[in-house]
Amino acid sequence: MHVTPDTPPRPKRRYARRLPVEQRREHLLDAALRVIARDGYESVSIEAIAQEAGVTRPVVYSAYDGLEPLLHALLDRTQRRALASALRLMPQPGGDQDVAEWALEAYAALLDIVRKEPDVWRPVLGLTRNAPAVVRDRIDATRDLIRGYLADAFQEGLERRHASAHDSKEVDVDLLAHLTLVTAEEFARLTLEDPDRYDKDRLLATIETLLSSFTDR
Repeated sequence: MHVTPDTPPRPKRRYARRLPVEQRREHLLDAALRVIARDGYESVSIEAIAQEAGVTRPVVYSAYDGLEPLLHALLDRTQRRALASALRLMPQPGGDQDVAEWALEAYAALLDIVRKEPDVWRPVLGLTRNAPAVVRDRIDATRDLIRGYLADAFQEGLERRHASAHDSKEVDVDLLAHLTLVTAEEFARLTLEDPDRYDKDRLLATIETLLSSFTDR
């Protein structure tokens, strides 16, 4: 096209800043996570991820061979983050902190983590639409691992408490671990879905009551 003095110059196309491949992959995974958290799994595509990330489709394909490997990488990363968060909340083996005190602090920390990274936790907590079977299966496997860690932590903590009190009463730690996990998940959903109604203090007060019904025996 011939440009005359009266013809405005054509705007230059903006290109995404070049990033090292690992950094680009993380950038794309973050974009995919935002799409899933906002629009559900049915809306995620290479085009949607590219638009969210502010890049072209070829940039996405230069980092991942297609949508499936990208989503598998996102699933792996999300599972690692969830497990790492859970493990950081577990008590140190052989520690002397009271079991109920530890559990209450862990609940408080979890609520803070969930509020800080809502996009990470919405898929984990089942708050995204139409999650495929592979995602549901991975979430279930992660929950089983966390439930096992919780049972071990409660077993050690309650044995220490009963020994110091010369008390032989037993608590079903598997049931307690299950109750703790499902309650934590539901309260995390509430804090994401309706944080004004279900504020942190309200949730923790209820948690403290539930824990005492099991541990103060």
